[in-house]
Amino acid sequence: LMGVGFIMMQVRSPMLVCVGMYLPLDTTFAIFLGGLFKGMVDNITEKRSFSVAQKTNTENTGVLLASGLIAGEALMGLIIAIFAVGNIFLYDIFSFFKNPTFLISILILAVIAAILIWIPVKNAGKADAPVPPGAVM
Repeated sequence: LMGVGFIMMQVRSPMLVCVGMYLPLDTTFAIFLGGLFKGMVDNITEKRSFSVAQKTNTENTGVLLASGLIAGEALMGLIIAIFAVGNIFLYDIFSFFKNPTFLISILILAVIAAILIWIPVKNAGKADAPVPPGAVM
């Protein structure tokens, strides 16, 4: 019954709507921010009239960067878990973790946004480059 509702709403991917229904807000908001960054990259590529090859290179670079950041976050989670098992608290090592300010998170988010937008657009390649295999034209 829910699938019929999505078809009637003409949602391109019902899974995207469903994920937002069962995940907690912090996870959903991270996905939302990733979508905003992707939208910004798409707007930049449209304004600069990138070719199909440049758009594909931009998208591939963005996916690789985002995947690397996700893997890095997972590895940091393992490192923090090792510290927790050994009863070594990062608060004792780095005192600035004790009372972090909200502005630090905004600054880190801005750096991540700059990385995920600037690097893919910068690495788009030349307009006359051949289209990579598997690119949708």
